[in-house]
Amino acid sequence: MNDKDYMNLAINEAKAAFQENEVPIGCVIIHKDKVIASTHNRKEQLNRATAHAEILAIEQACMVLNDWRLDDCALYVTLEPCPMCAGAIFLSRIKRVVFGAFDPKGGAYGSNFDMNSVPRLNHYPMITSGVEKDMCGELLKDFFKVKRQKDRE
Repeated sequence: MNDKDYMNLAINEAKAAFQENEVPIGCVIIHKDKVIASTHNRKEQLNRATAHAEILAIEQACMVLNDWRLDDCALYVTLEPCPMCAGAIFLSRIKRVVFGAFDPKGGAYGSNFDMNSVPRLNHYPMITSGVEKDMCGELLKDFFKVKRQKDRE
């Protein structure tokens, strides 16, 4: 499988989030060409500010590998990670991050600021951005369009 294939798995998770009235962000983590974590935002369901797709996926991957170090893993997420998620990526030593849509309000890998440009950190994941960005962005736009329509009713 390639980056687009893995991103499409994350997009499927984002679509599931949309159906559950969660902001449609999906995430998968790959280890040795195998999906070891697959989830989406669950902030509303769990009433937890930290229930972002990336955080939940990192927790799943750690349990699967029985290790907090995910240094042989790649994380695929439909939206550029926020500072909290970038911190979790840094702390878990994820080797590579692939994201779809850019997040100019909260993105931590180039849009708002770049976590990888913070000096003296002991880990910097490789970043690939914009994979299936149009599809990822459309999901978010559609979700918030529906939300605004419901708010008017």
